[in-house]
Amino acid sequence: MKTIGLPISHKENERRRALVPNDIQYIKHPEMIFIETGYGDVLGFTDEDYIKRGVKVGTRSEILSKDVICDPKIGDAEYLEQLNGQTIFGWVHAVQNSDITDKIIAHRLTSYAWEDMYEEGRHSFWRNNEIAGEAAVFHAYMCHGIFPYHTKAAVLGRGNTAKGAVKTLNYMGADVTLYDRKTESLFRKELPQFDVVVNAILWDTSRKDHIIYRDDLKRMKKNALIIDISCDRNGGIESSIPTTIADPIYVVDGITHYVVDHTPSLFWKSATESLSKVFARFADEFIEDKPGEVLLKAMNFKEGRIVDERINRFQNR
Repeated sequence: MKTIGLPISHKENERRRALVPNDIQYIKHPEMIFIETGYGDVLGFTDEDYIKRGVKVGTRSEILSKDVICDPKIGDAEYLEQLNGQTIFGWVHAVQNSDITDKIIAHRLTSYAWEDMYEEGRHSFWRNNEIAGEAAVFHAYMCHGIFPYHTKAAVLGRGNTAKGAVKTLNYMGADVTLYDRKTESLFRKELPQFDVVVNAILWDTSRKDHIIYRDDLKRMKKNALIIDISCDRNGGIESSIPTTIADPIYVVDGITHYVVDHTPSLFWKSATESLSKVFARFADEFIEDKPGEVLLKAMNFKEGRIVDERINRFQNR
């Protein structure tokens, strides 16, 4: 059987974890799971809370030596180059990131990407995506210094992230209009009406165009706000560049941009509860080395070889 290591993320303001003690009961082989010392501190759980349910605790170096390394934002992990021939499990986001791809190839890693996990057509981490929409709206409006009420907001997208954004906007009194891929041209026509634009469209990496071009910023209301939850650099929003929770906004041509790429970490306890339930369902597939259909379809690298052809196409490999 294989071991699973759960390290503490060192990404800026990343407090989400992959497992809470209560969900250990759903894992057949908890003794094969190892957490880094202090793993649950930010959640209010002690090491003993995990130990008494069968999970083991170790140093960071011990955790990173395990067969499978699970970390929600593993694609951004500073330790990728310390791994060799192991399996990584988390949000990888390698398609548009050649640096991550190079590290995975160089260290012969096998990778299962959370962003590509679907069950019966629904994203496995749908609740986290919904929280991303909720959290981004809360934080962006706060950073911009306004309340949602009395603002007219456009939301691009129909998925779980958009659903979360709409829920929060409606709750806080904004006037919301929804658009999707089929109504992008209509949105572009109506763009000058809005105080706030929320982009929650999962960007197709084969597209070469943009929904909002840099020149379109001049057509927007003065001091308008763009909340780009999708966080694709120069993607749906040409002027978007990913930001951080510590430094979340910047201004281009008078338009404030909010492009934080891990907004659920603002509400890390709620987000972790949802992540843990998913992790617990798939942990034994890794431990028993019997990945099922959902995991196999989410595998984008195998022993350093690219499996996901989108990576080859986007990066011209």
